[in-house]
Amino acid sequence: MKKIKVIGAGLSGLSAACYLASSGYDVTIYEKNELIGGRARKFCKDGFTFDMGPTFYWMPDVFEKFFADFGKKTTDFYRLIRLDPGYEICFGKKQTVCIPADFKQTVEVFDKIEPGSGKRLKKFIEEAGYNYKVAMEKVVYKPGKSPLELVMPEVAGRFPQFFTTLGSKVRRRFKNKQLRQALEFPVLFLGAKAMDMPAFYCFMNYADMKLGTWHIEGGMFELVAGIKKLAESLGVKIETSSPVEKIITGNRLVREIVVKGKKQAADAVISGADYHYTELLLEKNERNYKEAYWQKRVMAPSALLFYIGFNKKLENVSHHTLFFDTDFEAHVEKVYKHPGWPAKPLFYASFPSKTDSRLAPEGKEAAIILIPLAVGLKDTKEIRERYFEEIIDRMEKMTGQSIKENVLFYESYAGSDFISDYHAYKGNAYGLANTLFQTAFLKPKIRNKKIRNLFYTGQLTVPGPGVPTAIISGKIAAEQLMAYLGNKRN
Repeated sequence: MKKIKVIGAGLSGLSAACYLASSGYDVTIYEKNELIGGRARKFCKDGFTFDMGPTFYWMPDVFEKFFADFGKKTTDFYRLIRLDPGYEICFGKKQTVCIPADFKQTVEVFDKIEPGSGKRLKKFIEEAGYNYKVAMEKVVYKPGKSPLELVMPEVAGRFPQFFTTLGSKVRRRFKNKQLRQALEFPVLFLGAKAMDMPAFYCFMNYADMKLGTWHIEGGMFELVAGIKKLAESLGVKIETSSPVEKIITGNRLVREIVVKGKKQAADAVISGADYHYTELLLEKNERNYKEAYWQKRVMAPSALLFYIGFNKKLENVSHHTLFFDTDFEAHVEKVYKHPGWPAKPLFYASFPSKTDSRLAPEGKEAAIILIPLAVGLKDTKEIRERYFEEIIDRMEKMTGQSIKENVLFYESYAGSDFISDYHAYKGNAYGLANTLFQTAFLKPKIRNKKIRNLFYTGQLTVPGPGVPTAIISGKIAAEQLMAYLGNKRN
């Protein structure tokens, strides 16, 4: 039986392993950390549970399709709760916009803020829905080998949307700044600002407003646990605390990988680790890309995160709350155009214990705070403490309550942690930005051009950043590897 080695037990690596094992291959995953899940790990302390990375469960159909590929359903592994509102955007004290679960109510919210905008929203989401259908059925499952993958009637009709931006599409139709920001925020999950994102990606707005925002009971890590259970039932072996230190090749093939100083024979390898880091495990002449290539890439943001335990339930916040009470454009400039620590940062807050009592002790609140940042910034304990104080002060003002003295503890996580835990290039949190020239076939290739049996998966290759796309990426990589092997298991 052919031995396939997978580097990294993040969502893309786990996904790839499931598809390979279900086709009869001998699959082993090597994970450098003690806990699997990659950026979707969890952190527990004093009865509190925090998702360390992703907190939004969007595009539920992708997860249903994944489990269905193995004759399973999501309900075999976890329970979903639809959030209502899906999220709330705070623009100032008593200035909030909530996005209800019922789209008809969302239309009413828009009309109330900008008369006549509800009709335009319905048209916008109708177009976004068509794009979503095309994306899911025709685009995101492609391996990104050639521009010819986009040559099909459904895509040809939307082709101009790859050369105009989502930001311009939104701003032509909506005048109110708050509504514009509400429509532009979802693509931040794809790693770029709306004015640099192809308009085709408005399908994220359909995922948001029509397919809804969901919560997994027990937290996002239950998705990881579910895929792990599936993988092991298929025969996948997972070895944690097992960093891969070298990829050994010969005659343009991977022959072995070195794990904790020991050589492991491999008939093929899929790496779900950071693409740039994986290349460093090879000799220079075996890498797909030179360092100069990576230096020119537009990276998705990094982040400063706080995991906070409060000794009381908080008021005037939703499960997902975005604090956009400062200059949106000024913060974006500091992320993309003039990298630096923002003077007055926007931030996102998740209070999952508002929905799920299992995530905090009775009468207490778990909070996850995220500040988007440029990649490559130096972060220190003092900087993190300063931002924590500022964020808590603003939350008090915006929500009209005292909370500073109710902080039981907090832990921080930022760029240097992304590097040490994930080998993340420049400390990125989301991978490679989905800009016009980094979309589809213009992304780093999923197969090594010089080593025939080495493939890559994850957020630095197709389809791009995000939890659903990570799972799709694993499927693409597995299919490409099996095509190379001729689907021979022995």
